[in-house]
Amino acid sequence: MEVRLPFEAPIYEMEARLTELELQSQRAGGSSTSGEETADSQALREQIRALRRELANLRRTIFANLTPWQKVQVARHPKRPQTRDYLSLIFDGFQELHGDRAVGEDPAIVTGFARLDSTKVMLVGQQKGKNLAERTACHFGCAHPEGYRKALLKMKLAEKFKLPIVSLIDTPGAYPGITAEQRGQALAIAENLMAMASLRTPIVCVVIGEGGSGGALGIGVGDKVAMLEHAYYSVISPEGCASILWKGAEHAPRAAEALKMTAPDLKRLGIIDDIVAEPAGGAHRDPTEAASLLKAYLVKSLRELSALPLDELVERRYQRFRRIGVFKVESDQVRDAPTPATGLETSPTATPAPASSPTV
Repeated sequence: MEVRLPFEAPIYEMEARLTELELQSQRAGGSSTSGEETADSQALREQIRALRRELANLRRTIFANLTPWQKVQVARHPKRPQTRDYLSLIFDGFQELHGDRAVGEDPAIVTGFARLDSTKVMLVGQQKGKNLAERTACHFGCAHPEGYRKALLKMKLAEKFKLPIVSLIDTPGAYPGITAEQRGQALAIAENLMAMASLRTPIVCVVIGEGGSGGALGIGVGDKVAMLEHAYYSVISPEGCASILWKGAEHAPRAAEALKMTAPDLKRLGIIDDIVAEPAGGAHRDPTEAASLLKAYLVKSLRELSALPLDELVERRYQRFRRIGVFKVESDQVRDAPTPATGLETSPTATPAPASSPTV
């Protein structure tokens, strides 16, 4: 069943009108016996051209002014391209690699060798599944510890063979079940964070849909971290945040606004480096065009990173993540700040510092 987001209603209405006019034009053309275009047919064709221009403008206008909650809805759209879609649209010669050599295979994370134009890469990506059977097998994109261990093994293999790594992030979060906790979910993610920070090979990470908390971070430490235009990247889902702060998931739109989880906000805060444009109307409306835009970004980024010496590459990656969360406190604020009963000095008016100029 086709999923129609509420704010897309004007687009679907105009598309229906366009389809009706195109059918009228076909019938008028088929009924013409002379083969010459009548004045009515010419007027109809001009009306169709005008409506197509209007539809294109409407798509651009609506998707350029989405609220954070609407962007979350787009990021979760069932028809949005996933890792395996991009594999077939962007990469060649994919050879999948399975297993973590300990527990087994986790289909929520896809790994393997592939070719991006003339460059051999190691692809690591999260997969949600397209239908109920696939989604159940992939746990809706929520990886177990064996998935993160598999990803790390393959990334170390890439380092060994001097291959760059492309990481495609699309998960609501790591699997929250008791079996995952028993097998060391937190440890697996932590080990990935530590190891990825020092891998001596270029790493490009792109959030292609949902970027949920530690589940996304487990394959998200890179030299370049980017997001598709209508993806989101957050420490918690809007529903989870709303349930904690306002005791109800119905406040999710309010939470999405407060979390600053969209690409423009995160780029301004220095959490991501780049925003990859999507086709007008979102990636779910034109996966082929979305793949073309993503491919261009990946090729450009890998070309830039491959020119850097490995020592500089690793140091820049380490410092990039060290800068996140750094803040500065004005000296007069520290001097005038009241001392609480605990004896710990605090400054409630501390302000965030730009990521590009950290101050300790």
